[in-house]
Parts: sequence; C-alpha cells; structure tokens
Amino acid sequence: MPAEALRDALAVFWEKGYQATSLDDLTAAMHLSRSSFYACFGSKHAVMMAAVELYANELFARLEALAASSMPAIESIHAVLAAIAEVDAGPRGCFFVNSVTELAPHDAALAAFGQHHVARTGALVIGLLERAGFGPETAHARAAALLALVIGTITLRKAGLPVAELQAILSQAQLLLADTTSAA
Repeated sequence: MPAEALRDALAVFWEKGYQATSLDDLTAAMHLSRSSFYACFGSKHAVMMAAVELYANELFARLEALAASSMPAIESIHAVLAAIAEVDAGPRGCFFVNSVTELAPHDAALAAFGQHHVARTGALVIGLLERAGFGPETAHARAAALLALVIGTITLRKAGLPVAELQAILSQAQLLLADTTSAA
C-alpha cells in the first residue's frame, strides 16, 4: 500500500468520518483513479482499517518509547497519558477514538482491532504501574481507570473544552497514582 496515499486517506477520514467520506473524496485526496484505488486498496473499508491501524501503531510506538525512557515509572505514566490525551490538539479528537466510536458497534473487524489496541495500551500502563510498585491486581484496575480517564479527556477535548480544563481533568490521574505503599 502506498504509504503517502494511505496518509492522505487517513486525513480525509479524520476530517469527515467514515460514513461521510465518499469514494470521490478518497480518490481525490489520494490522487488515484477509481480503478487504481480498487487495485491498490480493494475497498473503502480496507483503506479505513489500514488507516486506523497505521495511526494506532504509530501512537503505540510513541507510547512504548515513553515507557522505555529513563524517567521514573510514575513520570512515564504521566507522559504516556499526556501523549494519548493531547489536550492542546484541538477539537478534532483522536482518530482512533473517533473511528471506534463511529464504526465499532457495527464493524467486527474494527471492534477487534480496537480491543487489541486498548489491550496493548493497557498492558503497557500495567507494566509501568507494576514498575512503580503497584501489585498486579491494583495495577490492572488502575490502568483501566487511567485509560478511561484519558479517553474521557479526549472526548471532552473534541467537545471543545478549554485546554486548562482538560489539563485539570487529566491531573486527576495523580489520585490513581498516589500511595504505592498500600497498592501491592
């Protein structure tokens, strides 16, 4: 798959959503004829899946790099959450969250990939929590709560809440990261 054309498709889907994006929108943005589009990608759905996977995989690579940094585990968790939330990225939302909320209820392939991406992101956060001294059960429960907090923050960003309010919401993660002495 030509990477540049896929990135162009991702931009269109991110701007319009899957349902509102026409084949003409895609072929124009991707600089492809209809026959070339079908020959290269097969279908609109295949392009959407590839775009979501590209976006999620690139995000996850950034999160892994933050987790592997030399920062203390708690700082790494905050950095991971901030990278996911992107509180100053404006109201377009997160492409992954937008796509999953639009399509997953009726698209088994996207739902399965969404579950995979959430699970691997959760496992990354669980590993950081365990590195910070939390026991496995506590780490699992708090990772789920932290991911819910960050996805909620993304949704509120899309709704247009000011950056300062989003930062205040995201700072509530401190409460879930406090008290590692009784967390084991």
